[in-house]
Amino acid sequence: MQVKRVLTIAGSDSGGGAGIQADLKTISALGAFGMSVITALTAQNTLGVQGVFEIPPEFVEKQFDSVLGDIGTDAAKTGMLSNSVILRAVAKKIREYHIEKLVVDPVMYAKGGASLLAREAEETLIKELLPLASVATPNIPEAEALAGMTIKTIYDMKQAAKKIVSLGTRNVLIKGGHLEGPATDILYDGLNFHSFSSERIATRNTHGTGCTYASAIATGLAQGLSIVEAVERAKRYVTVAIRFALPIGGGQGPTNHMAHLLRESERYACLEALGSALSKLEGEPCGNIVPEVQSNLGYALPFSSANEDVAAFPGRIIRVDRNVYSVRSPRFGASSHIARIILTAMRHDSRYRSAMNIRFSDETIGICRELGYAIESFDRRDEPKDIKEMEGSSLEWGTNKVLSRTPAMPDIIFDRGDVGKEPMIRILGQTPAEVVEKAIQVSRKLREF
Repeated sequence: MQVKRVLTIAGSDSGGGAGIQADLKTISALGAFGMSVITALTAQNTLGVQGVFEIPPEFVEKQFDSVLGDIGTDAAKTGMLSNSVILRAVAKKIREYHIEKLVVDPVMYAKGGASLLAREAEETLIKELLPLASVATPNIPEAEALAGMTIKTIYDMKQAAKKIVSLGTRNVLIKGGHLEGPATDILYDGLNFHSFSSERIATRNTHGTGCTYASAIATGLAQGLSIVEAVERAKRYVTVAIRFALPIGGGQGPTNHMAHLLRESERYACLEALGSALSKLEGEPCGNIVPEVQSNLGYALPFSSANEDVAAFPGRIIRVDRNVYSVRSPRFGASSHIARIILTAMRHDSRYRSAMNIRFSDETIGICRELGYAIESFDRRDEPKDIKEMEGSSLEWGTNKVLSRTPAMPDIIFDRGDVGKEPMIRILGQTPAEVVEKAIQVSRKLREF
């Protein structure tokens, strides 16, 4: 299948986190071929924009002719366009080359608040470019400027979306990152509203999120996704990129454009590592550490954020006399319980991607101490009632409670159970091999008694 081509028409960010640099990273990570028409050069870093050099419009047009006269494109997105003259040159070339799938990101302000679009150019943006757009992707301040109203709520976002669609764009996606609560974006197609929400991630490293989001949507459209599908995938992609953002520089660091790609590339290696670790367990008489509810061993992909990113053994690891076996090979999404523990641990230290549950006893805890393992615990009786009533939430609550008060990742987290809840030990580690080695050492010591 021929690779899809995506053109970014935007400014250059010398700091590498936004602009065409962010666009090209995103397009490549999502499996398309990226090209660029540079409209401005910025002297920029995580602290802000120190200078802007606008590219002459004739040279902007020459870049269009070079790229589209030879390579062509399946979709395009616009970013920083700086002034009216450049805007008109870009609109002219979009019409000339009949670019049908166009994402317009109306870049008006940098993250630090610096203006990236001249006031006189806003009217040109509305009259010349918005009518050419498949979808416009303003954030709240940009949507307020385009719609001429204040936005404080989801209802306001919907009203603004109606006004922006009336300006000519076929769809508008208003990004809700500037509001409180979950990060909710509203897509309006002139008839229906679609809502896309994700948890708000506490980080200041969000430089380039708008560019990244828009170029991810353009890539989806180029690859044949519907507008809803393209936004859905782009939302997931940018959420992962924000969750694992890079703490680079002294200000607002960039998102991690490669997190999605690196995660997906590790799937086979993840399953192989689990299979190899299970073989070591099966080579020892480790039945003495398997609890009544059986054991499981999990391993998460790098940059994981959901249960589906964590592989474990369907049907668990079972005890047969003194030995342990798994009835099936590992697969992703096989255990929500072990996944919750691992994902919670990763939020505190992303290196710790593996865990296993084993049988609890005071004797076993004593052995763990003798082996020099770092041990922490939580009391299920302290668990809030609303969390206790949610199936599976206890593990996440307990693990987070421990790790929030502990500066270093422990080897062991245990609890003494509660009504209807078996007491349990969880072994944490960076890899399944590390976790299983700890489990085997515990099993051997138990056999000595």
